[in-house]
Amino acid sequence: MSTFKIGIIGCGYISSIYMENIPAFNHLTLVACADLDLERARSQAEHYGIPKACTVQELLSDPEIDLVINLTLPKVHAEVSLQILEAGKHVYVEKPLAISLQEAKLVLDKAEEKGLLVGSAPDTFLGAGIQTALRLIENGDIGVPIGASAFVISRGHEHWHPNPAFYYEEGGGPLFDMGPYYLTALIALLGPIDRIAGSARISYPERTILSEPNAGQKIEVLTETHIAGTIDFASGAIGTLTSSFDAFGGSTLPPIEIYGSEGTLLVPDPNTFGGPVRLRKKDQEDFTDIPLVSSFQDNARGIGVADMAHAILNGETHCANGALAYHVLEAMHGFLISSRDSAYYRMESSCTKPEAFSISERVFK
Repeated sequence: MSTFKIGIIGCGYISSIYMENIPAFNHLTLVACADLDLERARSQAEHYGIPKACTVQELLSDPEIDLVINLTLPKVHAEVSLQILEAGKHVYVEKPLAISLQEAKLVLDKAEEKGLLVGSAPDTFLGAGIQTALRLIENGDIGVPIGASAFVISRGHEHWHPNPAFYYEEGGGPLFDMGPYYLTALIALLGPIDRIAGSARISYPERTILSEPNAGQKIEVLTETHIAGTIDFASGAIGTLTSSFDAFGGSTLPPIEIYGSEGTLLVPDPNTFGGPVRLRKKDQEDFTDIPLVSSFQDNARGIGVADMAHAILNGETHCANGALAYHVLEAMHGFLISSRDSAYYRMESSCTKPEAFSISERVFK
């Protein structure tokens, strides 16, 4: 099999798991990393055995690199992705694809102009947990999907994150932070979205950081922090999503439930790759644990990059593609627009429901 040479821009916290996982795929070679803080890039390169630490421009100018993983801050995702595409390289970007729909369109249009591909996190829906749930749905184990519910509820990042201010700026909040995981999983399981009705609020206009090293500092909240709404899928299923940084507890709520004519399916946390997956048929008293369908159960971030490279090498379509990421981004905006306009938001975009993930484990060394 041919190999793809990979570069990473952005050497912050999330880069470590990519740097650890990418070398595990035998068709990927991680050759360079870059960061505005060159010392941080050098430290990561030394720790993970990456041949070259360099500036962003040096990485973009390297003719060997085929695909660049964009791990910069969300507010510059689009800007950096456009630079990568202009340099003639495919791009895989951490979630979200961009902050605004206008920026996201620019990225997708530039990729089409250049004959390049865009991929985007999250790739957790390619893990064993969501894929097991997908197989059960496709095999008819719950009959016709009727509805779904999803909950992502916490008390806010100021309680634990060392630098939580971003999470309360535009493009932050629980919807843009965790929404991509939940919406991507729901679309993978039930297909694209037709329309959305949302309600959203800023519950506390100011937050106090309780975590070190910035304990005591105040944060002005500029984005909605409690969002609830309904999702009408094109398939006819109806879902609900509640996402909040304002609620204590909530741990007893299932991350995702899918309701069908023949049974109910408990889907694992879509921010993880594993299980458990539990099924209750309509004639059963209790839920049954379902064996997972693959070994992708641990933190496999980077599997979306591997699938993307595999697809490019074989002339196929990758699962975590730009159209899916754009549809998810539009849906997140849709909740907020619906709330502000007091009206349904009808989706302008669509996407192809990702097929069951089938990349062979032969791609591992």
